[in-house]
Parts: sequence; structure tokens; C-alpha cells
Amino acid sequence: MRYLPRRVLPLLLLLSALTGALHASESGVVIVSSEHSAAYREATEAVLAELARPGEPRREVWQLAASEWAAYRGPAPRIAIALGTEACAQLARGALSAPVLCALLPRASFERVLRESGRRVGPAFTALYLNQPPGRQLDLMRLAMPQARRVGVLWGPDSQHSETMLEAAAQARGLKVVGVPVRADAPMFSSLKKILDESDLLLALADPHVYNSSSIQNILLASFRAQVPMLAFSPAYVRAGALMAVYSTPAQIGQQAGVLARGMLQGQAPGAPQYPLQFEVSVNEHVARSLGLKLDAATLAERLRRMERGL
Repeated sequence: MRYLPRRVLPLLLLLSALTGALHASESGVVIVSSEHSAAYREATEAVLAELARPGEPRREVWQLAASEWAAYRGPAPRIAIALGTEACAQLARGALSAPVLCALLPRASFERVLRESGRRVGPAFTALYLNQPPGRQLDLMRLAMPQARRVGVLWGPDSQHSETMLEAAAQARGLKVVGVPVRADAPMFSSLKKILDESDLLLALADPHVYNSSSIQNILLASFRAQVPMLAFSPAYVRAGALMAVYSTPAQIGQQAGVLARGMLQGQAPGAPQYPLQFEVSVNEHVARSLGLKLDAATLAERLRRMERGL
């Protein structure tokens, strides 16, 4: 048996350590979060669980806040996952060569990041939206209120970009969109009154210029008095007085982001931005009873899932 000279051993150990670090960085993942709130922790934990599935190779994962990204000087990751709008914007402005997957942000926010950063959607920069596809929202409306035909929408600066898509989805289902723009320099009341006078249901879209902490109570109160229920995008709005909502939880978004990340690590192209696959339905039973409706959230969710599977 041959023994290596003593002076060679430290060199081999150093080379081994460098090789290990290089391998870790080549397969590593960085997760950048916009906030430290419970929702972001929930999404991050779901991503980590998906990356650590049995049979998957061990990968280094670095977790950073968006405010820490500019100062990051650690190993270059194989891919980056940005949770939330601020994290997505930070990575869009940077010179990171790794592909970026933005998640836990609405479509309008992602598109705003693209415009402001000059980025383009492609294998190096894509997204998993937080909001629901228009067809899913309209299908829930049809399941809960089969007689409803007119869908009222208050268009704000962010949601206006979805108008063509929503109208196409509505037309395919025999529905009509009654849309009214909300101007920043004009009171919302006149737009809301027109919607409530001409619609069977008010579809709330995730646009902070329209739906925010200052406006939601007045909108919900007007909706309730007019007996025109709201289909919302958040269970918090259902608790506040909306009839129902279809939404994806942070854990569901994180799990899907983890699946996409695993595919990217295996060399698969992430593809075009996509909507969430998993979702939940929430119903305000008091509001439903006031409208003469008998709705069960679990039943509606299961029927909606079966509809999407073509069953």
C-alpha cells in the first residue's frame, strides 16, 4: 500500500472541499422572501418540503429577505425562487445568471415588474401567479348561482389588463361582463352603483387601487344592500361579508413552486407563467342564507375540481 506524502494530504482535502462547495452551488436554490409573515413562512416550508422529497438529491438552500439580496455574496445558486412582488423586483433588477421563478404574487404585479425592469418572460424569468384563472372564477359562479348571467367588474389600473381574458372566458360560458373603470380622480360610488344596478354578481379582482382596507367595507355594504353578492379572491373578504371566494393558500403555492423548481433543477424548461393548480373555496353561510342560497364550500370546491378534470 502506497502512502501519500504529508504535504499532499492538505491539498487533496482542500480540493475535495472546493469540489463539494462547487457541487452544492451548482445544485443549490436560493429563496428570497418579500416578508417574514406567516404566509411567507408557510410558502417557504412547502417549497423546502418539495425539494426534500424522498429520492431527491440533497441540495443546499439559502433563505434571504428581499432587503438582504443586494448584499448577498454567497455561492451562485442553480435557480432562484422569489416569493412576493418585492423579492421578484429585486431579482429582476439584479444580474443573477440563474433562472428566476417568481411566486406568491398576482399576475398584474408580475407584469408590472416586467415593465419596470425590462425583463422578458422566458426560461430565465417566469412566474407562478397567486390569483385564480378567470375561467375558474366564472365556473364557481355558475355552480353557486346557475341563473346568474351578468358579471360586474370594477376595473382598476392593475386589473384592466385582464379585461380581454375575462371577457373571452365569460363569452365561452354564455356570460356577460359588465365592466366599469374606476378612476383615481373620481368617486368610486357612481361606478359601483352602475355595476350593482346591472349585474347579478360582483367579481372582485386583486387590484389594490379598487379593493383595499379603506374601500372594502363600503363596497361590501353596498353589495349586501343591493342583494348583488361578491365573489372575492380572499377568505378574509368572505369573513367580512363577501358571498364566497376561490383562492390558493400559501402552502399550495409553495408546493407547486417546489415542483417547478425540482423540474428546473432536472433541466426542464419552466415554461410560460402559470396559474395555481390547487385551490380552496370559502363561503359566508349567513350571506348565502340572506340570498336564499344553500351553499357548501367543500362541495363547491370538489365540483369545481371535477369540472377542471373533465369529470
